[in-house]
Amino acid sequence: MAVTPPSKPLVAIVGATGTGKSDLAVELAKRFNGEVINGDAMQLYRGLPVITNKITTEEMRGVPHHLLGKIGLEEETWTVGKFVANALGVIDEIRSRGKLPILVGGTHYYTQSLLFKDALAEEPKLKIEDDQSERDPILDKPTEVLLDKLREVDPVMVDRFHPNERRKIQRLLEIYLKTGKPASQIYAEQQSKKQLSKTDASDAASLRFPTLLFWMHASKDVLTARLDSRVDKMIEKGLLSEVEMLHNFRTEYKIHTGQEIDETRGIWVSIGCKEFSDYQYALCDGSYSDAALAKLKQAAYEKTQAATRQYAKRQIRWISIKLLNALLAAGQGGNTFLIDLPDVSKWDVAAVQPSSDITEKFLLGQPLPDPATLSEAARDMLNPRRDYDLSQRPDLWGKRECEACGKSYFNSNDWILHLKSRSHRHAVNAKKKKTNSQPNKTRDSTVVLEDMADVFESSMATFPIES
Repeated sequence: MAVTPPSKPLVAIVGATGTGKSDLAVELAKRFNGEVINGDAMQLYRGLPVITNKITTEEMRGVPHHLLGKIGLEEETWTVGKFVANALGVIDEIRSRGKLPILVGGTHYYTQSLLFKDALAEEPKLKIEDDQSERDPILDKPTEVLLDKLREVDPVMVDRFHPNERRKIQRLLEIYLKTGKPASQIYAEQQSKKQLSKTDASDAASLRFPTLLFWMHASKDVLTARLDSRVDKMIEKGLLSEVEMLHNFRTEYKIHTGQEIDETRGIWVSIGCKEFSDYQYALCDGSYSDAALAKLKQAAYEKTQAATRQYAKRQIRWISIKLLNALLAAGQGGNTFLIDLPDVSKWDVAAVQPSSDITEKFLLGQPLPDPATLSEAARDMLNPRRDYDLSQRPDLWGKRECEACGKSYFNSNDWILHLKSRSHRHAVNAKKKKTNSQPNKTRDSTVVLEDMADVFESSMATFPIES
């Protein structure tokens, strides 16, 4: 049986930070005449190789890398649309040289939007960067004011986010102010268009190019140890010097422009920068004792480790829910391979050899092995954590208040998991005991508990639970 090599192939490598994505990309590029495209939002910024964890010139081993160091420190992160447009241009250039494009994704909503023709709901195309003078003054008001206004104009979206998520709330209100439409209506219209497009099989949840995807993986314990060690190495390589440089840049920018840099966006929210900012301010203040400075430094170090672990967790969650579901919907499960690396000393055997063998077969158009046969981790992890993407299910959005615990939840999965939690049961029991100690309110307590049970049963029937 004749085999047909794929036309315009693309290799994509995803995974949590610290799993060796860049190293594998270089290995494959060396073996298959490839060039690497960066898909990490922070690595688009110029300089700051430690904070952004950019690959070094030595580590590139002569392989061309693209979309590194493209924007200034004062600029906002690229939108998804801008990244996709630039990345598609680079892919065309790489192919014009007869080479293989290899995408390394750290920012996975960038990656998914590039891989799929119609992956994510697009934001309205607002020329925000060009018309700051026309910015509505309400956007600079306290978050409570923004929430009240958003609740007035877009009650559907307001309960999807936590009140502390100022940037998201601000953006949703900005969309309404610029377009005259609530974001929920715009996204609903986009979803309707997607559903209509599914009548055309060639457009339904399809990839832009024939794609081979590798998911770099390590167990939780192994990855945690690697990430904690990475923070130590970042400090050794000059993390604090880069934090100081950013502090000086911010000061000079204000002197020269008369404007404050928005530290809630862009490079200023990168891991390491924001965690060490208090320590840097204290250093510049000059009035802190050595003991106080040491305490701030240690706290910043621990915050950086914790933030790195949380970031890795979010990356894995995105892949295991959003990306895997999208790949399966596109019929691409057979082209998705998990590379499990329990020990870096086994790099060649566990990562380079299997990925090279699979890439060779892919490029030749030969049958690929069953992804589940690569490892026990592959058999487990290549099944999505749940069979839907919450962002595509508006019926699961909404705020719920737990009176017993005094907590708010902003989607049905979190709400149901809370109702099943030990802390919730303890709070309910405590409230029951307190109420039972007041005879005239005994019946009220029973009603409350029965109501909560009804809510739980209704939720179980209405909403699937994430395992």
